[in-house]
Amino acid sequence: MPTTAFLTDSTLCIGCKACEVACKEWNGVPDDGFALTGFSYDNTVGLGHSTWRHVKFIERGERPGPAGDAGYRSNTFRWDFSSDVCKHCEHAGCLEACPTGSIVRTEFGGVFIQPDVCNGCGYCVVACPFGVVDRRPIDGRAFKCTFCYDRQKAGLQPACATACPTQSIQFGELDDLRERAARRVDELRARGMADVQLYDPRDSSVGGTHAMFILRGAAEDYNLPASPEVPTIHLKPGWQSAAAAAGLMVAGILFAFSTTRSEP
Repeated sequence: MPTTAFLTDSTLCIGCKACEVACKEWNGVPDDGFALTGFSYDNTVGLGHSTWRHVKFIERGERPGPAGDAGYRSNTFRWDFSSDVCKHCEHAGCLEACPTGSIVRTEFGGVFIQPDVCNGCGYCVVACPFGVVDRRPIDGRAFKCTFCYDRQKAGLQPACATACPTQSIQFGELDDLRERAARRVDELRARGMADVQLYDPRDSSVGGTHAMFILRGAAEDYNLPASPEVPTIHLKPGWQSAAAAAGLMVAGILFAFSTTRSEP
């Protein structure tokens, strides 16, 4: 089967939240409440157990003026939108941490949590470098984007990509989307958007993601770590330190016995 992926082009996103609605409707995900959060028009705030797609509202306020005029401030204001989702990491911390086998890698390359196997231990929550996985309070089980695994098995695109009216969310084979993303970044930079970048941390310990993003500005502005880390990369130094400590302890015991004199 092909390894599939998402490519979210934030320069095309209009913040309509059609992806959020389509995700909830198809997957039967509970609502997030309808109270005013204070974060612009963002009522969902972030990804969680009941939000598998989340449209971020990035407010761009006043900025410094031309060089040489430090006191000048522009009244330029804009919103940048970006639809966030589980990254379906190449090296997934949640999958490595799961003790029950609830989290598996599908034939399409996505990371899938089997809700009937999850015991609610929460190890996957703390192991996710993106803070995506969340436990549902009613029963403690972990939930996140399923990559519309059921739709992919039926030959359909994920619901969010199907509902997106601007093609900001694109779905296809991983390598094809990476090539398409590189061409799109070059095109946008040629049109004067010098701050455009592709977020696909292939040089980090996650080894790249199956959900990539074309962004304007720094990744941190979108709550994306510049260099995400899979927690298990710290296991090797920990075991090495433990082994060294155990070796020193054994050496100390042997030395103590070797220097002990028997009484006459």
